[in-house]
Amino acid sequence: MQTLIAYWQTEYTEINDTISGTGSQKGMVIHMQVNGIIAEYNPFHKGHKYHLEESLRLTGADYTVIVMSGDFVQRGAPAIIDKHTRAEMALCCGADLVLELPVLYATASAEYFAAGAVSLLDKLGVVTHLCFGSESMKSGHPNTISLPEIAALILHESDAYRAALKEFLRQGASYPHARTKALIQSYPFLTNYKDIFSSPNNILGIEYCKAILQCQSQMIPVAITRLGSDYHNSQMTTQFSSALAIRHALYAGKSPQKLLHHLPAGAGAILIRYLEEHPLMRSDSFSAALYYKLLMEKESGYEQYLDVSEDLSNRIRNLLGQFTGFDAFCDLLKTKDMTYTRISRCLLHILLAIKKDDIKKQDMNSGQSMDIIPYARVLGFRKSAAPLLNAVKKHASIPLVTKLADAKKSLEADAYRLLSQDILSGELYQGIAAAQSGQAAINECSQPLIIL
Repeated sequence: MQTLIAYWQTEYTEINDTISGTGSQKGMVIHMQVNGIIAEYNPFHKGHKYHLEESLRLTGADYTVIVMSGDFVQRGAPAIIDKHTRAEMALCCGADLVLELPVLYATASAEYFAAGAVSLLDKLGVVTHLCFGSESMKSGHPNTISLPEIAALILHESDAYRAALKEFLRQGASYPHARTKALIQSYPFLTNYKDIFSSPNNILGIEYCKAILQCQSQMIPVAITRLGSDYHNSQMTTQFSSALAIRHALYAGKSPQKLLHHLPAGAGAILIRYLEEHPLMRSDSFSAALYYKLLMEKESGYEQYLDVSEDLSNRIRNLLGQFTGFDAFCDLLKTKDMTYTRISRCLLHILLAIKKDDIKKQDMNSGQSMDIIPYARVLGFRKSAAPLLNAVKKHASIPLVTKLADAKKSLEADAYRLLSQDILSGELYQGIAAAQSGQAAINECSQPLIIL
């Protein structure tokens, strides 16, 4: 662990021409630099394009691979537009290859979201740098040193930290707040870094570093300055408006043509084209489907589903008679120790039938490589990235899935079960979109790759 942290400290600002990896990259020399970016692009905006370009500038990489959430995202909601359109936006604006993060991880907590995405990038066997946005940057230079250190503390938690975390949770603090308080109490020097724990990109950055340590990857973490408005800022700004602000503006009825100055030219044109034929998707689009699922399983309860506790299951059962919609039900179920986002994720897990047994919890101290991603589903790529694709095919430790119709023959049973969740969630998304637009649903298995 200390060796990896030292490696990061000395190498992420001075990029070598090749790397010798460990874990899934062991014994292999890669003669190209490849950036990995984990994203949702909901939708793709100017800040995302800046992130892509700045990543290339800092690392001198030859190619960029995106691991992107599919039709449902980490806050427990549907993406505003479908994954294929968002993949096209990314490719149009500089990405070379876009892969889908399995819905099991795309809709999970930050820990599992990061673990799944980092594992996927690592198993490609060619990604040399993991580039992520950060709010804790100084003078435009990467400042990830504190993030790996914090990641290591969390990964190899002390008895004092475990006890403090348990006590703050018992007092009713939400998990993010309880973890922050426990870390600062157990490691007083972290008081100087307490702002890190309230910044969503930093929180994910810590989880990315932790996942890199867990799977013993030699990917180098590179933090990119987040410019413009905060992740949670729902107000439009003159430069780099957040995805949340753009979504709110569209939901409020603002014409996408009037938002073009917040989007790169290519992404804006794709968004306008999509919205001419398809509706905006939102949580309440799935209200009827969710209510039916909750009603059908009311007697047995919902504890089998990922993140759903006995207490939440009982609350859902007791309050189901007051259900008026997805969003309103999240507000109704919310408590001081369960945030709206946590509730929304739980309800989405119930809707998509994502169960606790679907997540294989890893021993945080085992030092073993996480074997949690068994395939890489390709959403799209650029023709100019042929050398990258050839390198992935040669060095990846997992199969590339480019055609769903053939996947059942090429994947192991457990891998195909995971992929089946992606297919089901995509078909549900497209079915709801079709019901809203009056057009025929797009068949998930016949959807072609996006190739530019």
